[in-house]
Amino acid sequence: MTEVTRPPIVTILGHVDHGKTTLLDFIRKTNVASREHGGITQHIGAYQISAQGTGDSGQKDKNSLKPATSNLITFIDTPGHAAFEKMRSRGAKVADIAVLVVAADDGIMPQTDEAIKHIQEAKVPMIVAVNKIDMSGIDVKVQLEKIKKQLSDRKILVEEYGGDTPVVPISAKSGEGIPKLLEMITLVSELNDIKGDPQEVASGVVIESSLDKFKGPIATILVRDGTLRKGDQIMVGGSKGKVRGMFDFNGKSLEAAGPSTPVEVLGLEGVPAVGGLLGKESPSKALAEADKEVKSLVDKLRQGAPKTLKLVIKADKQGSLEAIQSSLEKFNEEGEVVNFIFSGTGDIGEENIKLAAAVGAIVLGFNVKIAPNAQKLAEAEKVLIRTYNIIYELIEEMEEVVEALLKVGQVEEVFGRANIIAEFPFGKGERIAGCRIIEGEIAKGRKIRIVRESAVIGETKLKSLRKVKEEVQKAEKGNDCGMLFDPPVNFQVSDVVESFRVI
Repeated sequence: MTEVTRPPIVTILGHVDHGKTTLLDFIRKTNVASREHGGITQHIGAYQISAQGTGDSGQKDKNSLKPATSNLITFIDTPGHAAFEKMRSRGAKVADIAVLVVAADDGIMPQTDEAIKHIQEAKVPMIVAVNKIDMSGIDVKVQLEKIKKQLSDRKILVEEYGGDTPVVPISAKSGEGIPKLLEMITLVSELNDIKGDPQEVASGVVIESSLDKFKGPIATILVRDGTLRKGDQIMVGGSKGKVRGMFDFNGKSLEAAGPSTPVEVLGLEGVPAVGGLLGKESPSKALAEADKEVKSLVDKLRQGAPKTLKLVIKADKQGSLEAIQSSLEKFNEEGEVVNFIFSGTGDIGEENIKLAAAVGAIVLGFNVKIAPNAQKLAEAEKVLIRTYNIIYELIEEMEEVVEALLKVGQVEEVFGRANIIAEFPFGKGERIAGCRIIEGEIAKGRKIRIVRESAVIGETKLKSLRKVKEEVQKAEKGNDCGMLFDPPVNFQVSDVVESFRVI
């Protein structure tokens, strides 16, 4: 291992209108735009800044962000970003440090409490930035004391009260206090000894993804550890591929990206899910493990009532229980899919295993332990126990299980298959697949998928179907034809095109 200090990854959370976006904008415009290789040429959802300590820089402007000593900080951009929409706690989990923005005039509000909960669940250090100190008509000292008291009531002890949570007064509008905030981020990073190993295989998370008409699938990946290199074979967010191009937040082409680096990646075969992980395992192993987990759960479910997920849930506290049940209730909108057999707080005990065995349920644990005798009983009774420390991981796995469960009984009908035997450039960056129909027929208007070595690499529709130069509605077995897909799919010669529907 060759661990080295890496830049801290920082997310900014807080109540709406308390100045999160204004703060990020000020930092970005003041710091990023002044980098040697020019301003931002493209937006990729995260960026790095050089935060320097004010020390003996000789700077006269107290709001300057360019003193003498350089330190990199990686910011995940705008809190309203798609990475936070699916599960806002994910933003805190990705980060090493969370900055909680609280407006001096409002104090702590409902969304502030929600942000605090996410930060605490993720177990990352917190810095409180009290914003809008330049507003007229407020007594900053009084408001600061009020906010510190509110934090104390929520069991967040600030430094002035003997705790370890710094409070920094700032104005995101004028920049007052922001150099101090950046210094504090650097200091907290040093105290927490944030490390990475550039020699490791890259691991990270997708913070943005899209399908570009000319570039194909694009993913913005925040590399947390290891090094991602051009040419690497990767599996990320359910999509595999090869890194054919990699760019930083200024649009500069990179050959490699080390720990804490955000990069835009080209070369994936499909658009990965936001929040999807770039793992350290090989693509085949990662897929096999994921399939094994879901299959295990679904097999267990089929022992009970059809299409019903029976759960016994144990959590560390009532608030966690309510959050889990509320998140899983969405599956019951059109009928009972999830059946909450029992829920309670405390560790998983024998009585929970006996109940689960009797009704064919799964036991879910959140931030709790499994009693040794309960573990032995579960093994004897073949009761499946799943434990989690992060709520979104629990929810996501249950989503996979429910999705797989609801597919039971579905029938798939394949109308036709074709081999891709050639490819031709078309228009601006598009490609036509030259195909030979080998089975049935392929018609416009039906679902199309591209299969490579028994694996589906993408689903699409036919934008155009031509025999010679004539546009046709369908092509039958034995015909040669040209297919143009919309959205584009990264097909190769020898791939198979299938026309299908699910009944």
